[in-house]
Amino acid sequence: VQLQAFGGGLVQAGGSLRLSCAASELSFSRYAMAWFRQAPGKERDFVAATIYSGVNTVYSDSVKGRFTISRDNAKNTVYLQMNSLKPEDTAIYYCAADRSAYRDSPGRGQYEYEHWGQGTQVTVSS
Repeated sequence: VQLQAFGGGLVQAGGSLRLSCAASELSFSRYAMAWFRQAPGKERDFVAATIYSGVNTVYSDSVKGRFTISRDNAKNTVYLQMNSLKPEDTAIYYCAADRSAYRDSPGRGQYEYEHWGQGTQVTVSS
């Protein structure tokens, strides 16, 4: 299984970025997908997740209302649309695939995800 995240970059505060994560060798449509992030010197934190169908989504309080997670099962890709970016959103963003197929409620814990992408850097300048 390979997860390839891309779309990061440098953006000014208030700007937007769209991250993508393409999966290969995975029955993508069976698994919940999530985004996590890790800022320098900090632990990796949950950002957003969506179940296998994309119907249910969850967000961390820090990004709710600004970020949107979505998926295209035909393209084996999950997205993270990030709007109204803040300097505190600066981090490496990782996508991850669930351990269990067809879960109805997306998990927030790292232990719930088995496969991880390599990360993409997002830097928000003030």
